[in-house]
Amino acid sequence: MPRHNFAPLAGELRRLTLDAPSLRDNRLGDPSRREIVLYASEGCAPDGHNAPLLVGLAAYGGSGLKLVGWQSFSETLLQRVDRLVACGEMGPVVVALPDAFTSLGGNQYLDSPWLGRWSSYLGEDLLPAIATELGHVHPAARRGVFGHSSGGYGALMQALQHPGRWGAVACHSGDMGFDWLYRHELAGANRALAAHGHDPELFLRTLADRPRLAGPDFITLMMIAMAASYDGDSERITLPVDPHTCELDEAAWARWLACDPVELAREPAKLRALEGLQLLYLDCGSRDEYNLHFGARRFTRALESADIEHVYEEFDGGHSKVAYRYDRSLPLLQRALSGGVSG
Repeated sequence: MPRHNFAPLAGELRRLTLDAPSLRDNRLGDPSRREIVLYASEGCAPDGHNAPLLVGLAAYGGSGLKLVGWQSFSETLLQRVDRLVACGEMGPVVVALPDAFTSLGGNQYLDSPWLGRWSSYLGEDLLPAIATELGHVHPAARRGVFGHSSGGYGALMQALQHPGRWGAVACHSGDMGFDWLYRHELAGANRALAAHGHDPELFLRTLADRPRLAGPDFITLMMIAMAASYDGDSERITLPVDPHTCELDEAAWARWLACDPVELAREPAKLRALEGLQLLYLDCGSRDEYNLHFGARRFTRALESADIEHVYEEFDGGHSKVAYRYDRSLPLLQRALSGGVSG
C-alpha cells in the first residue's frame, strides 16, 4: 500500500486572482478572471529571489487547483515539493499553478479563438502577475515550466514557440505523434457525434443536460477540445474527418499536424529554439495507452540528430498515475535553474 503523506505544508501558500486580457472574448464565454496558486517552499525569501520559479500546467481534465487537492494514500504536488526539499533532493522553489480549465474540459495551452489565448496568457499575464505579487521578477534563466500529458505538451510548446521565455522545461508524457495519438480517437468521436447530426455544438448542449460525464462522452469532448485548439480559426468546431466515411480531411488534418511537436521537429529553426534551454527533460511510459511513447521516441530521435542536449527517460508504466515521476524532474529543474548540474 502506498504511504500517505500527512505532513502540513511547510511553505507559504497564496491564491491570486487575475483578470487576464489574453483570455477575454473567447468564443466559449469562459471567464477571463482566473485563480493562480502560488507556493513558496521552505527556505524561500519573501520575494522568492533566492529560488527559481516553476510553473506547473495541468493535464486535460484537470486544473492547477486540482494539483493542490488532498489525496488518499498519496500526496499533493506541493507536499511532494516539501518532501523533496526537506530530504535535500532539491533546493527551495516558487511554484505557480494556474487554473486553466475550460468549458471543453481542458487546455492545450495554445492561442485559440474558442478557448482563449492561453499561450499568450502564460507569458503576458501570468508571469507579470507573479512578479507583482512577489515584488521580484524572475528572469527567463530562473524560471521553468512543466506538466504531464496536455500539460507536458503545453510546456514543450512554450519552448518551441517562445524561445527565451523559459530557462528549463519538463514534459511528462506530452502529446506528440498525432497520427498514432488521435486518429483512432477521432473515429470514436465521429461515431458518437453521428447521433447529434455530426454537430459538436449540439453534442455540447446535450451533454450539458446530463447528470454525469460518461467515459465515451469524455473522449468525444476531448476530441472537440483538440479541434478547438488545433483548428480553432473556423467559425464552427469540426473534426478533421469526413463525417460519413471518417476519411481524413487533409487540409484540416494538416492544421492539426502543424501543432504536433514531432512535425515541428522537422523544422531546424524550431529545434534551434530549444538550444538555449538549461534543461530539456522528457519522459514517457513504455506502455502509454495513447501511444505517446512512439511520438516521444520520434521527437527525441530528432533532438539527437540535431545535437540538441536533452534528457529522455522511458519507464515501465502507462499514461496515468505517474505523478511519482515528478520526483525525478523537479530536482533537475531546480538545479538547472539554480546553476547546478542539469542531468
